[in-house]
Amino acid sequence: MNYTTPQLKITFLGTGTSTGVPMIASKHPVAKSKDPRDKRLRSSIMISWDDKNYVIDCGPDFRQQMLREEVQSINGILFTHEHADHIAGLDDIRPFGFQLGKVPIYTSESVLRILKKRYDYIFATKNRYPSAPSVNPHIISHKQAFNLSEVLVTPIEVMHGNLPILGYRFNTIAYITDAKTISKTEQKKLQNLDVLIITGLRKEPHNTHFNIEEALNFIKQINPKKAYLTHVSEQLGFHAEAEKELPQNVFLAYDGLILTVNK
Repeated sequence: MNYTTPQLKITFLGTGTSTGVPMIASKHPVAKSKDPRDKRLRSSIMISWDDKNYVIDCGPDFRQQMLREEVQSINGILFTHEHADHIAGLDDIRPFGFQLGKVPIYTSESVLRILKKRYDYIFATKNRYPSAPSVNPHIISHKQAFNLSEVLVTPIEVMHGNLPILGYRFNTIAYITDAKTISKTEQKKLQNLDVLIITGLRKEPHNTHFNIEEALNFIKQINPKKAYLTHVSEQLGFHAEAEKELPQNVFLAYDGLILTVNK
């Protein structure tokens, strides 16, 4: 297989933590911010090249994200793990199913088991509701890279507390969310990156996510040309103030941000 190196476009569909920003009933000052960068839907990106669009994760804000970005078609969804903020929008893929027949999804065996349990009607083989979403599952793991439309995708095993989840590398871009630890073996998959997108939840330590200090230490170790922090809590503070405290090559992502990488 010959893998291509097209121009890749990353659209940040959401950059917030599991509650979104602002959080319901929050009295945090960020909740009242007028800066649109402080309004964060649940974390997800869309990676595009040529006429292809692949979404990573499909959370509860999926419908709103697709409408905001005026996405007319997708070619598949890659899942990082089974938590609700990453899978709770699966029913909203129905319009894309009308186009594709079955929407390709790429997931580990453990995540697929959870999807089948929570969305049994999607995976039903008998007495299906006529307009239920329809998917075509592809089992993947961190042990094997795979091809998407002639682009090589390398899954990366990440520990989200005690839960193994997946990050993804597309050419020279890597997307890792909900990370707390990453083994030395998996870190080897992150060499020579142009862009690393990584969790940076807040300043205070957290049991299952990098805080800012941990994220910056990891970025320094991996040494990408640029890094963007995502899966952000309102506890990090105002976007404009938080970004000023970051190193020169590290940025705070925000919803709607678009990046392009030429190789």
